[in-house]
Amino acid sequence: MIPIIRPVLGEAEIQAAAGPLRSGWVTQGPETAAFEAEFAALVGARHACAVSSCTTALHLALLAAGVGPGDEVITASHTFIATANAIRYCGAEPVFIDVEPGGFNLDPELIGATVSPRTKALVAVHQAGMPCDLSRVVAAAEKAGLVLIEDAACAVGSRIRWQGEWQRIGRPHGRAACFSFHPRKLLTTGDGGMITTNDPDWDRRFRLWRQHGMTVPDTARHAAREVIFEEYPDLGFNYRLTDIQAAVGRAQLKRLEEILGRRRELAARYFNLLAEIPGLGLPLEPEWARSNWQSFLVKLPEGADQKTVMQYLLDHGVASRRGIMNCHQERPYLGARGGDRLPNSEAARDKWIILPLFHQMTEAEQNRVAEVLGRACSMGLGGGR
Repeated sequence: MIPIIRPVLGEAEIQAAAGPLRSGWVTQGPETAAFEAEFAALVGARHACAVSSCTTALHLALLAAGVGPGDEVITASHTFIATANAIRYCGAEPVFIDVEPGGFNLDPELIGATVSPRTKALVAVHQAGMPCDLSRVVAAAEKAGLVLIEDAACAVGSRIRWQGEWQRIGRPHGRAACFSFHPRKLLTTGDGGMITTNDPDWDRRFRLWRQHGMTVPDTARHAAREVIFEEYPDLGFNYRLTDIQAAVGRAQLKRLEEILGRRRELAARYFNLLAEIPGLGLPLEPEWARSNWQSFLVKLPEGADQKTVMQYLLDHGVASRRGIMNCHQERPYLGARGGDRLPNSEAARDKWIILPLFHQMTEAEQNRVAEVLGRACSMGLGGGR
């Protein structure tokens, strides 16, 4: 079976994880601090705060933005459900807008008309590693007076051209950017997340809240030469990243450029292999963006039934996933504002599929994916056949 993804893990990560195990300091500590500093330097942010997942990163960023009960937050429905869930965790409601035609990121043109007196923030998703149109998103957020948070769960290593300069996603163009280190992502710590910001006050609050609201971190208390009593002035959470995970993350950072280069090579090869399949739609990378190709999606030919094609692939040893989910089509968000005006999002879920793409993928495996997919499409597999 050719899988959707294989994490890039090896002896370097094994040795890195052994360091905290030998030291006895396995929870949040010096490795986490080093990982944060290295990640901030990589993306060009002033601050980076490690947390337990991108979901918790989004939750803390929304709390820092002052989002609470009665508020609305505009975002895409066409994203993993964690984006909407983080809004609900704050007691607020997501308001969904459609993605651009033929794409997977929210349409900036729809932001202004969606704003209501209750709208507090905007969460813009860089879906599948493809950067959203930040120049237009930032302009729309500023015009509407909204706090902008970037959901960069899939986008570590992706870049945009900003005012003539290539910048990594994570150098915040809003107030914060949130990343995931789940095994489906290019950089993994098993699970985990990171919040980058240029706001020192936001960073201070993230660090307080991720550790139960405790005013004195473990590291400071253990290193002190006099007794210190911590306080808990705010309601906090257990959103910490462990030093074992952070050590693995530091080893992964050293591989990132190699991983990015390899995935871009594989994506380019997919474009050549799949261009010959009649009616198959390929993803578009804008000239101002450089995707990390976290996922490679293709649009099935007209009339092809998504589930039938996917089953054919599975039967012939090729894993696939349907197009990215829509939150408004899941039970917790049925009836959410904006959910009745999302034709592009619904088409993106139902007409696109995700193909295998991973660092270790061989040319033979990639050829096999293209061959099986081509055969499935040429056989006219469709719901009405």
